Amino acid sequence: MSMTTKRLGFFSRVLDQTGPAERYRLLTEQILHAERLGFDAAWIAQHHFDSEEGGLPAPLVYLASLAARTSRIRLGTGIITLSLENALRVAEDTAVLDLLSEGRLEIGLGSGGSAAAYTAFGLESSARGAIYGEKLDLLLRAWRGDPLEGGARLYPTAPRLHERLWQATFSVAGGIRAGQAGDGLMLSRTQPKPDGATLWDVQNPIIDAYLHELPSGATPRILGSRSLFVADDRQEALRLTEIGLERAAARARSIGQHYPTGSLAELMAINDMHVGTPDEVIASLSADTALARATDLVFQVHSADPPHPYILRSIELLATRVAPALGWAPPVPARSRAAATA
Repeated sequence: MSMTTKRLGFFSRVLDQTGPAERYRLLTEQILHAERLGFDAAWIAQHHFDSEEGGLPAPLVYLASLAARTSRIRLGTGIITLSLENALRVAEDTAVLDLLSEGRLEIGLGSGGSAAAYTAFGLESSARGAIYGEKLDLLLRAWRGDPLEGGARLYPTAPRLHERLWQATFSVAGGIRAGQAGDGLMLSRTQPKPDGATLWDVQNPIIDAYLHELPSGATPRILGSRSLFVADDRQEALRLTEIGLERAAARARSIGQHYPTGSLAELMAINDMHVGTPDEVIASLSADTALARATDLVFQVHSADPPHPYILRSIELLATRVAPALGWAPPVPARSRAAATA
């Protein structure tokens, strides 16, 4: 896989320490900053009910607003929890949003979500896999323009959206499913792994399975999401990261969940976080053999969750220092392309 094929994305779970309206305003500022710096894509997560897990339950509504504020950056969902959605409404909303954004929509889907969210939606969490499969089949049929129950067909049509579908997974079986479907593969910033194992130890077999099952001639799309906080000063980055991790630990304890204990370095390793100056983060990410195989490098500041000005600076350092060292090149401005061919 050529290093020059890599794309760069910014990802947010919308967790700035403020109210919802301000969270959405700050996120928009962060994504506009990323677009100015040449990022190829912006990805946002969907979470229901729990403001400390993620702050955006309606990603397609937000992306419709963002589409009007941006011109080039691709707009992705990472992910829509399809099991909790009406599949036909997702088909309609994504078809309209793709037209409004002039074809910039990328659609990540999954069956995640808390058990409490499934209960609130009147569904059984234990059946999430089966529910997801049924709804994905209906979504694909609608996008293709197949006749639906009673003979209805999707309007507006969306015959190419399936080409921008991504499936998120923690497992080899999920990699097989995504590969067989010819979809993109979304790999998480962290996931459960055996003691002593690295993130790439568990994700490389998923990539292997995906590539093995991908139809002949299909172009691999492998998204590697990673947690990093890049700063000008290492000690300041560590100080802010410790605050973020302490906040996460307090939240876990308040709802009766286990949270690991240890030194700051140990907690960053458990959470697969890359924190420090540009050179330090480059060295840390360069050891990640699964990320090296990704076509799409997607970075987020969780679970460090630094204040907004530090996020903006981290985005800048990522675009100007870190990502170029990992194989990404910023887009050439239209004027520069014209001059080069004159």
